[in-house]
Amino acid sequence: MKPYQLITIIGPTASGKTTFAAALAARLDTEIISADSRQVYRRMDIGTGKDLHDYRVNGRTIPYHLIDIREPGTRYNVFEYQHDFFRAYEQIRAKGKLPVLCGGSGLYIEAVLKGYRLCNVPQNPPLRDSLKNKPLPELKNTLAAYRKLHNTTDADTPQRAIRAIEIEEYYTQNPSAQNEYEPPHSLVVGLDISRELRREKISQRLHSRLAGGMIDEVQRLLDSGIPSGDLLYYGLEYKYTTLFLTGAITHDEMATQLETAIHQFAKRQMTWFRGMERRGITIHWIDATLPDEEKTERTLNILHN
Repeated sequence: MKPYQLITIIGPTASGKTTFAAALAARLDTEIISADSRQVYRRMDIGTGKDLHDYRVNGRTIPYHLIDIREPGTRYNVFEYQHDFFRAYEQIRAKGKLPVLCGGSGLYIEAVLKGYRLCNVPQNPPLRDSLKNKPLPELKNTLAAYRKLHNTTDADTPQRAIRAIEIEEYYTQNPSAQNEYEPPHSLVVGLDISRELRREKISQRLHSRLAGGMIDEVQRLLDSGIPSGDLLYYGLEYKYTTLFLTGAITHDEMATQLETAIHQFAKRQMTWFRGMERRGITIHWIDATLPDEEKTERTLNILHN
């Protein structure tokens, strides 16, 4: 059997992926590549759950990649991620190490594991103009009509849905457009967490972030000159906090609507991961409530056997 070239750790939000990945990386003396579509942005820390202290294991910081690599206000995409991933991957492999990929952005992960052919899709102004006044449910229905792969977990604003449709339409019109990477042979480990516990952890974490300065973080981003529309584009914490700060909703509405949206997001993540299995990716599910040490042992057992 071909030796593993990568270990991938997936799971829904609040399942404990990062601490587990750090514990595993410490045992293997290796480095972590993040697969989070929003942690790439600098100064977007609390809302994205960029808990960098999680990378500290026994007094040592595990090296990590693809965090804090873009300025807020820019639009990062899967095409850029694929390039950035393989650059980091090759650097780690050149050191003789087995990289650990960790995150919850399903499209980013699958684009790497399946070696999807992607290109830098240009804007389509006529298409955007035809879609600009359509409501989000209608845009989602349009997106769902395309057969090609798209991460609908991130299409939670009209702007993001329009961009997703733009990408799919480009591939329809340009089927030969491609940028190929050899997919690494990866051991994929999923953290299995019950719906009830997942909901509890999400709620606890949200209240902690609100108390820990998330609103102030978003206010600082607005004060720095980033348009509110750009923050709405990032979805979830940044969308609802921006709506509150711009007076569109009350504080209570923000907290309630955001909590609901994160629960829905976690459910869509799990739907995506189950779809990965149907598309031929083997996922070894491990109980998320086990201690990180035991999860690490089980993963190493699979790796070596």
